[in-house]
Amino acid sequence: MFDQLRAFHRPTTVATALRLFDAERRTGGRGRFVAGGTDLVVQGDRSLRWLVDLTRLPLRYVKPRGAGWAIGATATMSDLERSAALRRFAGGILAEAAGTAGSRQIRNMGTAGGNLANASPACDLAPPLLALDASVVIAGKGARRTVALDRFFKGVHRTALDGGLLVEIVVPAPPKGARAAWSFQKLGRLQSDIALVNAAVAVVLDGNGRCTRARIALGAVAATPLRARRAEALLVGRAFDAAAVAAAAERAAAETKPVSDVRASADYRREMSRVLVARALTECLERLGRTR
Repeated sequence: MFDQLRAFHRPTTVATALRLFDAERRTGGRGRFVAGGTDLVVQGDRSLRWLVDLTRLPLRYVKPRGAGWAIGATATMSDLERSAALRRFAGGILAEAAGTAGSRQIRNMGTAGGNLANASPACDLAPPLLALDASVVIAGKGARRTVALDRFFKGVHRTALDGGLLVEIVVPAPPKGARAAWSFQKLGRLQSDIALVNAAVAVVLDGNGRCTRARIALGAVAATPLRARRAEALLVGRAFDAAAVAAAAERAAAETKPVSDVRASADYRREMSRVLVARALTECLERLGRTR
């Protein structure tokens, strides 16, 4: 599928990558940034005329930043999956989600930045990162800007990049001293398949067992990965128990806007949203019960 390309660039700095990208856009023809290429190959877009490869940029890292994390855009899914420290962070939901993103060969090539920048509604990293209040750092002409992930996705394969380059994912520290739990759930024909529905939740409780903070994120059930904000609001301020779990799961399912396609019907996705959110919240309930 690459025989139609007229140019392939392999810069070693972010500034050069941006300059080449801008120069190629001015000459006409469609092109894009590429790293692992796992989405690019599947899409088979023969209208592309040039590529700017990112694999030589110094963006492959997974490192602590304060009590949170900084993840370079070209860190692979395998890098996240295999990070022992990341498996201990936030219930391990990021490492767990990365470990479901395709076969081992795909995870060895596919990158965290590419997973987000491709903006598939079924993106595996988006729900756990939304549950963790993550942001992305975007490099542009002469400046960098930070965008909260819940404002990054604009539609199917549409983002807030606006010609910029996603260079880093920033995950803040969990609330200090809080009783917190997290869970990631994915439904697919096989674990490594593209998700029919995926979900991630985060729950923080006070000393009396009341929810002080909740995040419920879903993928593959709308044009973008989404936060079920009304379901989150339903949990906050009340005792976190089985009744709260059931109510929040129902509310989260009602917030979805799924489509029917060859993999699943809209009705099935909506019902599975309820099931997965209930399963994730129940897992948090069990984990928090063991910490009392």
